[in-house]
Amino acid sequence: MSIYDPLLLDFPDHIETERLLIRAPRPGDGVLINEGLRESHTELHPWMPWARVMQTVDESEIVARRMAAKFILREDLMLLLIRKTDGAFVGASGMHAIDWEVPKFEIGYWVRTSMSGQGYITEAVNGITRFAFETLNARRVEIRCDVQNERSAAVARRAGYTLEGTLRHDDMDNEGLPRSTHIFSKIRDDYFLDAAPPS
Repeated sequence: MSIYDPLLLDFPDHIETERLLIRAPRPGDGVLINEGLRESHTELHPWMPWARVMQTVDESEIVARRMAAKFILREDLMLLLIRKTDGAFVGASGMHAIDWEVPKFEIGYWVRTSMSGQGYITEAVNGITRFAFETLNARRVEIRCDVQNERSAAVARRAGYTLEGTLRHDDMDNEGLPRSTHIFSKIRDDYFLDAAPPS
C-alpha cells in the first residue's frame, strides 16, 4: 500500500474544546441533526447546497450513517458539535475536500439558529484547525464561503485565516443565480508561528 493510504492513519474520532465535544457522527444521530436543521433551515437555505430542500428525519439519519462510514474510510471527516454541559446539538463542522498526500483540508460549518452569536463556531474552527495541524499534520487548511455570507467570513477572520482571493461566479446558488466564493487559508508555517510562545 502507498504510505499515503489514509486507511492506515490512526487518530481519534473526537476532540474537545472548552465548551464543546466535537465528534464523528454515529448511527442514531439523524434525529438531533434533523432537529437542528428544522430550526435553522431559513438561515441555512441561502448558503448551503444541501439545504435547498428540508430533509426528513430518515434522510438525516442516512447522512449520519453515510458520513460515519466516510469518517472510518478517511474520505470525509464530518464532525458534530455537542455542548458539554447538557449534550445539546449545537451544529456541525468537519474537514472536507481532503487531499491526504499534501495533506490539506477544507473546514465547513453551520450552527443552529438558537445557538448562533455565542462563539461556538469560532471555538469549533479553532479546535478543528489545531487538530488538523497538530494531529493530522496538515500543510494547508481552507475555509470557503459565499462572498455574501458575511457571518461565515467573519468566523474565518476571527480564527486567523488569510483571505487569499475570490473565485468570481464559480458556482450557482440555491436560487439558480451565479455566486462567488471567498477562499481563506492557513498554512502549517503560519499556524506554528502563531502558536509559538513569544521569545
